[in-house]
Amino acid sequence: MVRIAMFSGGKDGLRAAQIEWPVDAFLFLIYEFPEPSPHIVNLQTTIASASAIGVPIVVKRLHKGKEFIETVELLRKLNTDTLIAGDVFVEDHLKYMENLVREAGAKLREPLWSLDTLEILMKDIEDNYSFKVLGARPKNLRESVGKIINKDNINWFLELAKKDNADPLGEKGEYHTIVLKSPLHKEEFSVKDLEIKELDCCRILLTSSYFNQKIF
Repeated sequence: MVRIAMFSGGKDGLRAAQIEWPVDAFLFLIYEFPEPSPHIVNLQTTIASASAIGVPIVVKRLHKGKEFIETVELLRKLNTDTLIAGDVFVEDHLKYMENLVREAGAKLREPLWSLDTLEILMKDIEDNYSFKVLGARPKNLRESVGKIINKDNINWFLELAKKDNADPLGEKGEYHTIVLKSPLHKEEFSVKDLEIKELDCCRILLTSSYFNQKIF
């Protein structure tokens, strides 16, 4: 049995993986988006987070128009028995995942599905998640890009989301994160901010990452 968790480095996928733990590998899929993806442009940092957790990560670039079949073929090659994802209420995402596992001959686990998004976020904070905001769309949430969110400033972050009438978990794509610390992280790694890009669609942080090891 091979248990694969969808993983962008963000808090929702990691929360789903934590609930369904253990997992054998993380899966990061690179799509061709019309706009820059905060996760794809910061792929190095996602890999660092997975390495700090101690789980291997499989990265696959998908070609436009072939995303579904290429993902199915990959899941089969990995002998996937169970696929874990962190969707909460976007029906189209759930249906897509259900079709994927049906074609791949696997089972789907969506442990966050239909839960309250604010409760999920506060559970992250209760579990001492610490995450950096890599990108945001709404006006006020853009202020959080580059900031590390944890129990010390979660109320400030929620106020920004409230001003934008945004989902607190960012389930509609309002913002994206990279988890720096969680109960699953076994090692520390650091993220260096390189540049913040202000685009029409959003504000995006560009980063680099490294492990906190002594340099001789």
